[in-house]
Amino acid sequence: QVQLVESGGGLVQPGGSLTLSCAASGSILSIALMAWYRQAPGRERELVATMPSGGRTTYADSVKGRFTISRDNSKNTVYLQMNSLKPEDTAVYYCNGGITTREFRYLEVWGQGTLVTVSS
Repeated sequence: QVQLVESGGGLVQPGGSLTLSCAASGSILSIALMAWYRQAPGRERELVATMPSGGRTTYADSVKGRFTISRDNSKNTVYLQMNSLKPEDTAVYYCNGGITTREFRYLEVWGQGTLVTVSS
């Protein structure tokens, strides 16, 4: 079994910063892609940033220049550094991973989500 666990969400004032973490655990052989999505109240889930293994990162236009995705392969962990936060960044943030298990199964795995609230 493979799971992703996010942490780091919370309440922050506009203009502030937060760093989200997502750690993968379980029977992992390799992780091809890790990504962050978010879902604001009453809206559909949207892609925020992606980081394929050895590939180029991508960002939603709404977060370019403010958010940075990074990963530590030795820890099977992906991070999302969020700067200059705006109230419209308020959402539940989800980690997503494309993971090959030691049993050679490819799984798309989601974390449980972590709430980020940007408010004064």
